[in-house]
Amino acid sequence: MDIFISLSLAFLSISAVFSLYLQYQMLQQNSYFISRYFGWVKSSFTVSLCAEAFLYCILSVLYLKERYFIAAIAAFFVLALRVFLAIRQKTKSIKPLVFTSRVKRLYCTAIIILVVLFSLYAIFRRNNIGRVATLLSFMLSSLTPVLLVLTKLINSPLENLIGRHYINDAKRILKSYNNLKIIGITGSYGKTTTKFILNRILSEKFNTVCTPQSFNTPFGVVRTVREHLKPQTQIFICEMGAKKTGDIKEICDIVNPDFGIITSVGEQHLDTFKSVDNVFGTKFELYNAVIKKGGICLANIDSEGISARKDKCEKAVFFGEGTEYFADNIRYSPAGSTFDLHLGGDTVTVTTKLLGKHSVSDILASAALAHILGVSADDIKCAVGRLEATEHRLELKPFKNGSLLIDDAYNSNPEGCLEAVRVLGSFEGMKKVIITPGLIELGDREYDCNYALGLEAAKYCDIIILVGKNRSVPMADAIRTTDFNKDNLYVVSSFKEAMGVYAPLCDKNSVVLLENDLPDNYLN
Repeated sequence: MDIFISLSLAFLSISAVFSLYLQYQMLQQNSYFISRYFGWVKSSFTVSLCAEAFLYCILSVLYLKERYFIAAIAAFFVLALRVFLAIRQKTKSIKPLVFTSRVKRLYCTAIIILVVLFSLYAIFRRNNIGRVATLLSFMLSSLTPVLLVLTKLINSPLENLIGRHYINDAKRILKSYNNLKIIGITGSYGKTTTKFILNRILSEKFNTVCTPQSFNTPFGVVRTVREHLKPQTQIFICEMGAKKTGDIKEICDIVNPDFGIITSVGEQHLDTFKSVDNVFGTKFELYNAVIKKGGICLANIDSEGISARKDKCEKAVFFGEGTEYFADNIRYSPAGSTFDLHLGGDTVTVTTKLLGKHSVSDILASAALAHILGVSADDIKCAVGRLEATEHRLELKPFKNGSLLIDDAYNSNPEGCLEAVRVLGSFEGMKKVIITPGLIELGDREYDCNYALGLEAAKYCDIIILVGKNRSVPMADAIRTTDFNKDNLYVVSSFKEAMGVYAPLCDKNSVVLLENDLPDNYLN
């Protein structure tokens, strides 16, 4: 009898460790916010959660009815199933779980909890403490979201302590630099591209460091400071992301920026911001920090979200139409873009591999600040000519069967997505294809923005492949209101399936736009 109970607990506890892979993966992709993780559970894990609850009930009944052998057999099959599902999840994931120190600590806490419960059963198996420990073990091993929440709560004080130590250490490092200039970059879209462009231009004259990849959270910034700044660093370029009010201020309080660039204000993360006014207020936390320090903050007057509120940021240096920093005579080709940059009286014609009006805007913002910091127009022209497309942001690549790929997988804002479709439309004489799951985190505006994306796709594309049976509904609704050939509209469940549709349709005269490659927690 005892051996079968022990086997049941052991099999189920081990299976929980495998099941937690998906749970921690989704927690990580939701920035470790429990509320956002619950949003994923509600939208994508409801059926599985019901199955886990049913499993808990079955095992509990078998235990209370003393059907220990059957319980052990059931637990073994659950273990086999969860091992299989974990391996499949890891291989098919767009963005697999990254085993950071934080994830390892969560896993260790989960294992300790399960080992403690097993030990309590082993020590007190003849009395009520053992029975309660067994039922709790069944519950936490079956209902892994409950186990996740428990580990998150237990670890929160430790994570806060570790985080505060790293932040204080980053502040200490920054204070040790006497002449270091710090530049903050934020915006609803364009901040990552602008960061890399600015870094490339400024490196013509200065020794620079910028936050790598999409490191735009407080701890991403802190990690960059602690790992990448060197004694010879003259300029630190810091991307600042935000999903709620106060996020930009939190980063500014760490780095204390001297200069700022605000690329845009628009409809992004409205599920947490609720309104564009709140987005504006949060992005301009950078403006407040820079102006308070007596620095210079550039803002994009061509962004409707900024121009409509320019009276709230009168001390900003604006760039865009009607200012002393603007671009015109823009021409596109499959080789890239050519345009004139006007920089406070200096004019220079530049050519770049980058595509799209928002890429021109990002170059303009970077060139304007570089000009203010003393980089010559000739050096700016040289640097712009050597720019490579930021990975997964309107990046031109050779693709299947000799076709051309416009990789815009990391674009997730409404205006940027529409501009990407227009760029696709500029490839005259080629078969134009779009593969997209649409836009996310737009709150009440999500349907309307995806509907608008569907209309734009129908206007410019020959073939449309939508990813996600439920997510693609707004785009499909829009497309069906147009005269687009419905035989060329495909709705698939995954990007792998989308590629299976695209491959036999493409040739050397085809160009495909991959627009917004969503992480796993949003595909349904």
